[in-house]
Amino acid sequence: MSEALHLTRNGPILEITLDRPKANAIDAKTSFAMGEAFLNFRDDPELRVAIITGGGEKFFSAGWDLKAAAEGEAPDADFGPGGFAGLTEIFDLDKPVIAAVNGYAFGGGFELALADDFIVCAENASVALPEAQLGIVPDRGGVV
Repeated sequence: MSEALHLTRNGPILEITLDRPKANAIDAKTSFAMGEAFLNFRDDPELRVAIITGGGEKFFSAGWDLKAAAEGEAPDADFGPGGFAGLTEIFDLDKPVIAAVNGYAFGGGFELALADDFIVCAENASVALPEAQLGIVPDRGGVV
C-alpha cells in the first residue's frame, strides 16, 4: 500500500485517510493505491462501509496533483483500477462510501467526494470546481 494512504479497519468499517503533505493532491501512484483499497473493500464480505477523509486540518483533497503534471504526468494518465482517485469508475460497488470532508475539496478532490454515496462536511469545509472558471469540464467522474 502507498505511504500516501492510511487504512484502518474498525470492525465492518474501513477508514481511508489520504495523507499527502500540503494538499492531499492525487497523482497516478496514489490513485492506483486508492483503487486497490476500494477494490479490496468491495471484495471483502466483512467490510460494510468505507469512510474516506483527508489527513491534516486544511485539505480533504486538492484533486489532481499539479506538481506531478508539471513533471510530465499527463491529464489522461492511467489512474488505475477505479479511475481517478480509485473510485470514480467502480460501478459495481454495492456498499456505501462516505466522504468526510474536513477542509478544502477542490477540483478532483470534490469529484472524489461527489462519487461517494454520502458527503459529511465539517464546518470549515469548502468545495469548488475551479476548472469550470477556465472553461474546462470537470470530467474525472464525480459529475459525469
